[in-house]
Amino acid sequence: MSLLEVSDLAVHFETEDGVVKAVDCVSFAVDRGQTLGIVGESGSGKSVANLTLLGLTRADNARISGDVTFEGRDLTALDADALRAVRGDDIAMIFQDPLSSLHPFYKVGDQLVEAVRVHREVSAAAARARATELLGLVGIPQPERRVEDYPHEFSGGMRQRAMIAMALVNEPKLLIADEPTTALDVTTQAQILTLIERLQSELHMAVILITHDLGVVAQTADEVAVMYAGRIVERGPVKTIFERPQHPYTWGLLRSIPRMNTPREDDLTPISGQPPSLINPPSGCSFHPRCPYVRPRHREVDPRLDAVPGDDGHEAACLLDPETRRRLWRELEGGHDPEQARATVGLGSSSE
Repeated sequence: MSLLEVSDLAVHFETEDGVVKAVDCVSFAVDRGQTLGIVGESGSGKSVANLTLLGLTRADNARISGDVTFEGRDLTALDADALRAVRGDDIAMIFQDPLSSLHPFYKVGDQLVEAVRVHREVSAAAARARATELLGLVGIPQPERRVEDYPHEFSGGMRQRAMIAMALVNEPKLLIADEPTTALDVTTQAQILTLIERLQSELHMAVILITHDLGVVAQTADEVAVMYAGRIVERGPVKTIFERPQHPYTWGLLRSIPRMNTPREDDLTPISGQPPSLINPPSGCSFHPRCPYVRPRHREVDPRLDAVPGDDGHEAACLLDPETRRRLWRELEGGHDPEQARATVGLGSSSE
């Protein structure tokens, strides 16, 4: 059994405008010591799915279903007190905005001390020693002095390191990192990712890395789940996803990022259109309004994740047959645009 197993998780919110299907039938698993990267555009359901693991989406207007099993316990069945004991101890989370995640009125050290003493019966002095130790562990210079600083006295990178220290203070078994490098310069990004990898190795943690940055995923993840419109549309080993992607949305993500072997004068290829409404999603395949390879049946049939022949652990939710998908990706990798790729594999014009 995996450390964490999520099965058919759905999170719907009732609003005045209708039901928002933020997460719809999502399943994944994470083993101890493994890193799962979850990628997708803003609004794809990445953060909501993982906040739900910690019970942070429970509300009167939320409708949550499915199973979330952590070490054999169903987290969705736990009451607030039992879930609070898990949160911050067995499972910890690094949130997107470190400035708003740290209380501006309290010293960083005091907030770390509180995180320790909520879950451990230790003296204030022992908790402060642990807080100082963690600040040093995450690379903050002069931790004995900086433990007395307020969040506004830290730089963006230091605040992110402090959030990592707070997440790791009780040595969790699972760390959820939600966009841990957002708004940081590239040097600090690299330092933060290296830090998470080192601490994961030392503590043998499982990590769920939520990001829109495929470069971060390529560098750190073992498995990848690609989310679109509240669902996972492709998942598999990171090497397989980058070398043999099987979903047009994944192709769009990969083609929209710069590569070292691409001529500088070449333009990046963005994904056309906009993400769909989660209140009134399109019929059939949710990606069909933006897909260059759409066929009439794609507007009617809703695809589900299916195993990709020949690739262990690789699944994709696409109605194109696997061989056609492989040929299309080869054409795109060769520099052809979507219309040329369609013609080569015999799909005809996208206007059909």
